[in-house]
Amino acid sequence: MKIQQNRRDFLKRSMAGTAGALVFPTILPARVFGAPGRTLPNDRINFGLIGVGEMGSGHLRSFIEYDDIRVKAVCDVNSEDAASAVAFTNNRYGSQECTAYNDFRDLLARKDIDAVLIAVPDHWHALIGMEAARQGKHMYYEKPLSLFFRECQAMRQAINRYGVVFQHGTQQRSDERFRFACELVRNGKLGNLEKITIGSASYTPVGVQPEEPVPDWLDYDLWLGPAPLVPYTHLRCTRNFTLIYDHSVGCISGAYGIHHVDIVQWALDADLTGPVEVEGRGTIPEEGLYDTIHTWEALHTYANGVKLVYIDHISARKRIPQFNVPNSMGILFEGHVGWVYVARGYIDAEPRSLLKTIIGPDEIQLPRSNDHRRNFLDAVRTGSPVMCPIETAVRSDTVCHQADIAIRLGQKLRWDPVKEAFIDNPAANRMLSRPMRNPWHL
Repeated sequence: MKIQQNRRDFLKRSMAGTAGALVFPTILPARVFGAPGRTLPNDRINFGLIGVGEMGSGHLRSFIEYDDIRVKAVCDVNSEDAASAVAFTNNRYGSQECTAYNDFRDLLARKDIDAVLIAVPDHWHALIGMEAARQGKHMYYEKPLSLFFRECQAMRQAINRYGVVFQHGTQQRSDERFRFACELVRNGKLGNLEKITIGSASYTPVGVQPEEPVPDWLDYDLWLGPAPLVPYTHLRCTRNFTLIYDHSVGCISGAYGIHHVDIVQWALDADLTGPVEVEGRGTIPEEGLYDTIHTWEALHTYANGVKLVYIDHISARKRIPQFNVPNSMGILFEGHVGWVYVARGYIDAEPRSLLKTIIGPDEIQLPRSNDHRRNFLDAVRTGSPVMCPIETAVRSDTVCHQADIAIRLGQKLRWDPVKEAFIDNPAANRMLSRPMRNPWHL
């Protein structure tokens, strides 16, 4: 990533300033010195978090519990969130070593930071991820991979060039139920797989929102970054950014659907490929702040003939009996001798005996992880494989972009998974990229 923007003085962008960046505790808690069963300080991973709002603060509370990392820095354009994260971290450690930053580039420039969490609005994911790779930082990267497909390719190039560990935050691969459902499919326990149906989240539209003054605790220009310059309104800068097309592809992608798409790819052993055709229809609110696809049905076809029906869960619940359950945001795999339905915290099958299946040592057993963050940290420490590497992320993201583009164009599209382009459709291929606001660009 080439950054041409004039960088403001380091001291002004660091909430703690130079002093905060250099102050270390004179008295450390006993746990830091390697109590029995704990890691010595010089073996710890120095960790930073970029984005400590609703999602990022949850990650902070989880990552800080691992004894082999030390949270050294946080970054957020919301100074209140950043200050809260620093206070929580320093209170947890009984020290003043955690520093807050406003600009992600300052955090990433620190030579003592080994790994970072990236949990920012979707339109920032790739630019920050590429800079993290350039600075040699391993990254746990919140889904989705990108706002538009060309960012997927740029991220893959950066990860491969700089050789850093990348873990996509599609954590359902570290969930026993989803892994088991995929193993049933992979080992032919459902018979010949005929159809897969995903039920993803939807949302409630809102009206036009009034322009509001930018709060003094928010660097709104940096929050927007490469996104179009538009007036500030509160809802835009909440987690509901996922419903605004300037910042996200919506429920089809980062707002939820990417999780289930990723599991379908895993079940089909399609981590290096994907569907070859897509068509669909959907609705987009005609007015109001939210303008991502609201309700939809997309049909993806894989080269082996398997059909993926990708639908919002409200429509799925009305039409498909297996989705009429407490958690209707799930995945239904249907074969000619049985089916399995899996969602977070829920799994069912027909015949029910499928749920007692034991996958034998000579059958396909998928990689096992019951802790997605731990899997990432182990990869950083030892070079072991991650559950969701960069190529997996690219291919799963591709399915979401296919659906969004096909629905917006109202056309049946063919996709070449080797060339990674739509076949004989210049209009669709133009939608694989989007302009960025100056001075930001890939």
